[in-house]
Amino acid sequence: MTRPVRVAIVGAGPAGIYAADALLKSEVCQDPGVSIDLFERMPAPFGLIRYGVAPDHPRIKGIVKALHQVLDKPQIRLFGNVSYPHDIGLDDLRSFYDAVIFSTGAEADRALDIPGIELDGSYGAAEFVSWYDGHPEVPRTWPLTAEKVAVLGVGNVALDVARVLAKTADELLPTEIPDNVYQGLKQNKALEVHVFGRRGPAQAKFSPMELRELDHSPNIEVIVNPEDIEYDEGSIATRRENKQANMVAQTLENWAIRDIGDRPHKLFLHFFESPVEILGEDGKVSALRTERTELDGTGNVRGTGRFTDWDMQSVYRAVGYYSEELPKLPFDVTSGTVPHEAGRVITGDEHMASVYVTGWIKRGPIGLIGHTKGDANETVACLLEDRAAGRLPEPATPAPEAVEAFLQDRGVRYTTWEGWHKLDAHEQALGAAQGRERIKVVEREGMLDASGA
Repeated sequence: MTRPVRVAIVGAGPAGIYAADALLKSEVCQDPGVSIDLFERMPAPFGLIRYGVAPDHPRIKGIVKALHQVLDKPQIRLFGNVSYPHDIGLDDLRSFYDAVIFSTGAEADRALDIPGIELDGSYGAAEFVSWYDGHPEVPRTWPLTAEKVAVLGVGNVALDVARVLAKTADELLPTEIPDNVYQGLKQNKALEVHVFGRRGPAQAKFSPMELRELDHSPNIEVIVNPEDIEYDEGSIATRRENKQANMVAQTLENWAIRDIGDRPHKLFLHFFESPVEILGEDGKVSALRTERTELDGTGNVRGTGRFTDWDMQSVYRAVGYYSEELPKLPFDVTSGTVPHEAGRVITGDEHMASVYVTGWIKRGPIGLIGHTKGDANETVACLLEDRAAGRLPEPATPAPEAVEAFLQDRGVRYTTWEGWHKLDAHEQALGAAQGRERIKVVEREGMLDASGA
């Protein structure tokens, strides 16, 4: 092969960009070279970082700088506002590329099968995150009339949701939140936010830094019940073997023994409370029923048969994300992932030639952003191994300009990497006018116009 190896990556979030970086760092990049096109459904790249990370996490958003360095490479092109399979399908991609990597992530809420989940005032955390992050495909308003709010789950997404609900709008104004989000949060009536976990402090999935950040707000009083600080042999083993789990437990212990202060908004962290039902009146959330649990010696819990009804007007479930099924690819509905072996997509007992996965669509929505690097390296290693073994079919039209012609013929209004720089500058200019670093553009048409699509 004298031409560069052509690779399409569907999804321009961290997982997809890390896969591109792995290709660029491989030997094949030197000879015969690589040519990588990233296809992204949104007009802007960066996926989870733009639409899944809370706006008051500039440290995490700093990852964008590293991703920028990858996308700046001449071997990479970005095609934004291009959806799979509506604008370009699997057969199309295979006709243009030697290999296709899907890195589409997970945006939907995993289901929680308890009575009352359908009541008005019961929400998925992913929906709320999309709203406050200015996702163009969700409503511009959010009902924030509840004074007492429950958040189900003890992971970082639950912390993000609880923190945004408990902070004031003015605390979040210096961030990149769009104006509609600021105006919505100004109407927020929440005075108490209750986070519920069915297991104990040693099993919480918070990262230590995210947990400690809760206590940095001048408006949020974090409260932990001393009775919830309990460990069994399994919990002690977890603390001994997992430094992060131990740090989380120490922080929770310190909060449990201190006096309650007078900051106006209360954020309660409850452990050993398993949600069993959302109660309602006139079709609206009126309470959350939980069952008290107890440790069984292994770090797991069992029910005690003691129930509590908590007065709540809204409930947010933060029990995990779920990936959308990709047409033409196999899908495991239980795990919400594409069946694979080390990134090679598997149909039946066979590898689907030239098709690969990485990121959350590959292993499920677990781990931090940086964990997708290992995923990408494994997947790319398999792709290169298949190429060396002659297992990648020759595409019919591998010329780079063929893809542009295809999208233009279909009338797809796509954005480019150069267009992202224009949108980026536009958002920063909007922010500068108000003394802020950036104001995110929400409307898809506004993003396309600013990108010069």
